[in-house]
Amino acid sequence: MTSLRIRTAHAHDRDLLAHWAVAMALETEHKQLDEATVRAGVEAGIADPAKARYFIAMHESRVAGRETIAAPAGTLMLTREWSDWRNGDWWWIQSVYVPPQFRRMGVFTALYRHAERLARDTPGVVGLRLYVERENTSAQKTYEALGMVDAGYSILEAEFETP
Repeated sequence: MTSLRIRTAHAHDRDLLAHWAVAMALETEHKQLDEATVRAGVEAGIADPAKARYFIAMHESRVAGRETIAAPAGTLMLTREWSDWRNGDWWWIQSVYVPPQFRRMGVFTALYRHAERLARDTPGVVGLRLYVERENTSAQKTYEALGMVDAGYSILEAEFETP
């Protein structure tokens, strides 16, 4: 028997989450990130929930009916954006990654539903948002199947070099 359990990430998850973030950037945006920088960013996010909250889906299997083996099966990060229009927070879903061997097994759905429950149970949260690459139609279909809709925005940025 197998199941998924969602847990909050801890400091000891830093290297795994950094590795997954680097893999996700390469796979979805063809960007090669500096792993040391990402590791420091993940560490800062885990240490300060005002910056970010990370969750990990654990794929649990029972062996011989008694021993449970758990393997990390995916992650997402939540950040906040204040909305003066709504006098509340949007929670942004970011840094989504599910390793190939766990895809199409409901891992992202479990992570999303967990984040959705937390958001609905937290006063002042007005909704969930995420951004997705225009060409990533597979992910878009997944998000739409969960009830998300195109918000009608394009994201523009001005990136600054960091020292």
